Amino acid sequence: MPHLARFSLSSLSLDAFRRQLANVDALPQLCVLGVVTGLITGGLMVVFRSLLLMGAALMMPNGDPEAFELLPHLTRVILPLVAVALIGILLLWRQPTAARKIGVAHVIERLTYHQGRFPLRNWINQWWVGVVSVLGGLSAGREGPAIHLGAAASSGLGELLRLPHNSLRVLVACGTAAGISASFNTPIAGVIFAMEVVMMEYTIVGFMPVILASCMGALITQLVYGADPAFAVPELAMGSLFNIYWIAVMAFGIGLLAGVFIHVARSERVAGLALWLRLVLVALFAAGLAWWYPEVQGIGYDSLSQALFGQLTVQVLLALMVGKLLLTAFTVACGIPVSIIGPVLVIGSAAGALFGIFGVWLWPEKAADPGLFAMIGMAAMMGAVLQAPLAALMALLELTHHPHILLPGMLAVVVSGLTARQLCRCDGFFISVKLHGLHPLQQPLMQALSRVSVPAVMERSLVRTRRRVDREQARTLLEANPVWILIERSSDDKPTLALKAADLARWLLEHDEQEARRRASETAEPEVEPREASPGDEETEGQQGGEKEKEKEKEKEKEKEKEKEKEKGPDLLDLLEIPGQRLDLAPIHLQATLSEAFTTLNNSKVDGLYVEHGYRPGQKRISGIITRDAIERYYRFSDASIT
Repeated sequence: MPHLARFSLSSLSLDAFRRQLANVDALPQLCVLGVVTGLITGGLMVVFRSLLLMGAALMMPNGDPEAFELLPHLTRVILPLVAVALIGILLLWRQPTAARKIGVAHVIERLTYHQGRFPLRNWINQWWVGVVSVLGGLSAGREGPAIHLGAAASSGLGELLRLPHNSLRVLVACGTAAGISASFNTPIAGVIFAMEVVMMEYTIVGFMPVILASCMGALITQLVYGADPAFAVPELAMGSLFNIYWIAVMAFGIGLLAGVFIHVARSERVAGLALWLRLVLVALFAAGLAWWYPEVQGIGYDSLSQALFGQLTVQVLLALMVGKLLLTAFTVACGIPVSIIGPVLVIGSAAGALFGIFGVWLWPEKAADPGLFAMIGMAAMMGAVLQAPLAALMALLELTHHPHILLPGMLAVVVSGLTARQLCRCDGFFISVKLHGLHPLQQPLMQALSRVSVPAVMERSLVRTRRRVDREQARTLLEANPVWILIERSSDDKPTLALKAADLARWLLEHDEQEARRRASETAEPEVEPREASPGDEETEGQQGGEKEKEKEKEKEKEKEKEKEKEKGPDLLDLLEIPGQRLDLAPIHLQATLSEAFTTLNNSKVDGLYVEHGYRPGQKRISGIITRDAIERYYRFSDASIT
């Protein structure tokens, strides 16, 4: 039964798994990884939330990490001072700049420029900074730590298994989706957030493993904490369609608020201040607001729920809309890495509630409940700040469980997003680097090339040899029918070269034919017609004998020359002198994606790359050769198949 050969044990090996993942259509393998990473990320989120609860049990009333309002005035003022001091001393002063990067922006940066590989030090920093910033009374959320911890752990699994880099990209998206899903209990929003904000692309191969990871992350947290949403939501309806006009006005105002938030957070003037001064300003700002309005501290989900039920005064809503917005943005601008997603939702709900209260004052008979405006404002603010309308809408649907709210929510998200983008000139909060008007992850060429690794495209048929070989060795090289002959150089500073095997075969064939003709001409003897003897023949016999002796002497000389040639050895061919196609090569690792190969070709200014396999310096093997033409052929083929 030959058709069962594909299910051999060799196909179940880790090397075979890696080879399958190198291709763009390795969907079953990626789905398996999606399930595993979702379970890992869900477990990590349980641990992180447990740390928050343990800290709250030690220092917060009733063990509630959101109960800053119940603390004495002096305690809630001291908390942000201590939190800023810890983060400033242990993170910003004692560690290098590269180790200070954490959160969603760090995840996007590692995915864009480091193929989704994460340093361990940053991952460890994210644990304690996330706990300190939330429990310390700063305006911070738990979603940023969830995304970083999940994405880095998922990528770490891929690095541990030495998977190709194209699969690491999908693993990062899986960890991101599972982190969002486990934090909000919103699996659909987690998937959309991962694809829209982090990956910045939508593909079938990417969606399915990310969906599985998000489901597994939500499943783990629901088993531990239940299926309740992150905060309580009332039963509300829009009522009169007249509210649509006021919702559009509200979305316009929230878009302006989002623009203010992004501009303050990216302020170069604030970032240019001395580090000690920035830390002092943040500590004083947070402590001052905490004294008067403790609702701005922490994530603020309790305040968000109260805003939805209309339980907050206008003064507190103003403090949340203006104070929490400026505090969160100023904290980010000063270089303290806090998560903004939770605070952005709270700010949007407070702004929406204020617009709702004002609408009730203007049109008491037609205006909807302010809680409805708070719900929609939450999504409008998130969509405008992140420039992620689909993720905001899915979060609105899953957090409120009100499908009828999607219609006004869609209008609000679009209006606020356009306002922030066009009037305030703000891109998504996490998109800070651009090239030709696009973030690197938004470039179609690099996206397509990032989905596949070099083993799927490289030419594996090659042989390695020295620069100089004799003809017999050259013929032996060609016996395996290679496509390329890799020429080893005498020193590492000389570029590695590759010769087309067909060109060497052609040269050998031509020279074999020339040699055959030469030998045929040397061994050919002139034909002599027989003739009758004459009297003069006897006189010339002596002369002919002398000529024969001379010919014998010449033959002896030729034999001596051949013996000398044998002593010297055979003539060596210089493969660098063989006419034909020859490539300058640079190294690249077997795990690299085609986008990495394309970048290396451009930066190294070479014609091709030789693919190294192995991790120890003295034991690396060459698995194949990849050329610029091979990359271009793949891109044209994949582009044509998609269209």
